[in-house]
Amino acid sequence: MSALYVLDVPENRPVAEVAARDRSVSARRVGPYFELVFDRVMVIDRRATGCRHAVWYSSVAGTREARITQWDKDVLRIEAA
Repeated sequence: MSALYVLDVPENRPVAEVAARDRSVSARRVGPYFELVFDRVMVIDRRATGCRHAVWYSSVAGTREARITQWDKDVLRIEAA
């Protein structure tokens, strides 16, 4: 399983909430982070999160067995490594 980690602060919560709407993603808190676990690919639409660009580009704290393949003003796409 691959994972994306997002710091659990109010500004980042919409990122985790939007990701968790996908049935293939499971979300839980691990320490001060949201851990978003997925099998193959996870895609998060920035517009759905309502995040401004500064928050969007600073929301990722880390990944596990995954790599970011797209991170632009509209989409964050992460694929299993």
